[in-house]
Amino acid sequence: MSEEAPDGRREPEVPHSAGTSKPALKAPDGACDSHLHIIDPRFAPADDNRQRMTAGDYILLQRRIGTTRAVVVQAKQYGVDNACLLDALRQLGANGRGVAVVGADVSDEELERLHAGGVRGLRFSLWNPAENVVSLDMIARIAARIAPLGWHVQVHMMADQIADAKPLLQRLPCPLVIDHMGRLPPEEGERHPAFKDMADLLAAGNCWVKLAGAYLNTTEGPPHYADATRVAQALVRMAPERLVWGSDWPHITEAHKPDDSRLFDLLLTWAGDEATRRAILVDNPARLYQFA
Repeated sequence: MSEEAPDGRREPEVPHSAGTSKPALKAPDGACDSHLHIIDPRFAPADDNRQRMTAGDYILLQRRIGTTRAVVVQAKQYGVDNACLLDALRQLGANGRGVAVVGADVSDEELERLHAGGVRGLRFSLWNPAENVVSLDMIARIAARIAPLGWHVQVHMMADQIADAKPLLQRLPCPLVIDHMGRLPPEEGERHPAFKDMADLLAAGNCWVKLAGAYLNTTEGPPHYADATRVAQALVRMAPERLVWGSDWPHITEAHKPDDSRLFDLLLTWAGDEATRRAILVDNPARLYQFA
């Protein structure tokens, strides 16, 4: 059931999100959710699992938490078919950007088409070998091709994988974005060697980290995700100008959906002052994703 809003109106429920109340944190103008997925049953997923997590559903979340810009990341269900992604970007208009997935044989014409549709990066999700549709050895070749477009490479790797791939990641000719705070083992957090590797990459000035997926980096759990919070705070202390925030809606990995307002409010603890939160929510994503 929807909750009563302060003005007497009921807040609409958002699919794939627990709760209906608004966050305590007031989103600044131009705030960006830099990590979400769209799965629209009008497009046949690669695994033919017709889930419904549409752009229209997501817009309800924007209204609830107050963000206006959004970065849609290609859902694994679609493999290298970016039709659903491009359709979502058309619905979001000038406030939408995309991160696509392509094969090793992608043509220059296809990259140009994706760019015209709002794509500004390519994702390499390698954390789960059973689901890989891309490979580590593709990254350097593809990075050289997308650098002239001003795109970035986004990697979803576990901490040990980041450590192993550090020499490759340091040599990329385009910006690098690390998903989900680097997927550090919660029991080690910033003590894991990959945290120093991320620190080195951030210090080089061409790397960004997404503050997203607290529930992927915790054993202590909601609502505070204390172990993930320690990592997020360490990243904020180290490189606030190289961080972006993402909801990870529709929380595909989670059987019990989190409350997105509570996830958004974690920024009050992760980034304690308004100027830093504005950088993470507005200024940094504007640069990385080329918002006007």
